[in-house]
Amino acid sequence: LDYLVYCATPSEHDEAGYRAAYVDGLRHVLGWLQAHGQSPRRVLFVSSSGVYGQQAGEWVDETAPAEASGFSAQIMREAEQLALNSGVPASLVRLTGIYGPGRNWLLRQAREGYRVASEPPLYGNRIHADDAAGLLAFLLQADARGVALEDCYIGVDDEPAPLHEVVGWLRAQLGVSHWAEQSTVRRAGSKRCSNARARALGWVPQYPSYREGYAALLREG
Repeated sequence: LDYLVYCATPSEHDEAGYRAAYVDGLRHVLGWLQAHGQSPRRVLFVSSSGVYGQQAGEWVDETAPAEASGFSAQIMREAEQLALNSGVPASLVRLTGIYGPGRNWLLRQAREGYRVASEPPLYGNRIHADDAAGLLAFLLQADARGVALEDCYIGVDDEPAPLHEVVGWLRAQLGVSHWAEQSTVRRAGSKRCSNARARALGWVPQYPSYREGYAALLREG
């Protein structure tokens, strides 16, 4: 094997499910590699920007403290350390909120007239599924060319945006004028993730902001 991309999702979104998917699963795969004499050139471990606990709209890059306190973040950090200490060169790819075909949660919320607070602005970060896959491919290709990779990259588009702005734009595109009686879009945290490190390597997102990405989704129906 030349490369391993470990990109898992838990079947159960509780502590046991996260541990099974990320820590136990990765340990099993790394054990298999060792047992079969496999030494990939690099492991890409797909992680999450949820490891960052910043909540006041701060800009976050790969050097920022990753100290979120929830069980999912703590287990993800444990899995990240397992990858970095595996004895195989490894890079973490911390993806932000993935949207795209089959991932239309926010579109449904906007159609139903859900409200979102505008003060203080709740900044969210997103990446189109195609760009998430594209970033992984870009990093593999760079490594294959002999480019020295960092141990961590954030996968995010160019424009973190307040959630009320995104919902307002979607409402306009969808022609939604009503507001739901009591329903609100709920989210925790507010931070702005930077893709400067990936961009410095030469990666360019196909969908630089939510506008291009959601416009493509709306065209596709």
